[in-house]
Amino acid sequence: MFNIRVYGIMINEKQQVLVSDEIIRGKYITKFPGGGLEPGEGTRDCLKREFKEEMYLDIEVGEHIYTTDYYQVSAFNSAHQIISIYYYAKALEAIKAPLRVNAFDFDEAQMKVYEKELEIETFRFIDWDVFNSECVTLPIDKLVADLVKSKDG
Repeated sequence: MFNIRVYGIMINEKQQVLVSDEIIRGKYITKFPGGGLEPGEGTRDCLKREFKEEMYLDIEVGEHIYTTDYYQVSAFNSAHQIISIYYYAKALEAIKAPLRVNAFDFDEAQMKVYEKELEIETFRFIDWDVFNSECVTLPIDKLVADLVKSKDG
């Protein structure tokens, strides 16, 4: 079974890269914002929906960066193959979601949500000078981080 994921690379005016820190079923993951493609949805619409749902943020989806071109098994279900699609994303308004400075800096209300849903996320920007593939957890994200750094560096 295929699991199609769509992610946005947002670089702000301060030359910082947006990442999402998440705990999913006990696994600590730092990744790019985005999520799963729903039936009947295009990839760009998926990314817009994900940013709206997760960050309450309207975005413009920019240039395509990368689509997975090798076999990658899901980190959460070994019967699933992950296909990830990455685009640049630009905020069309001020970010309303709380932004953290430190990784996995969840507040008490977020931890209560985690106790019920076994998933939690928060967002932060990483300075361009220190951003690299080691800043993200998932294998495809690491590849894309290197691509973005080499292209925009």
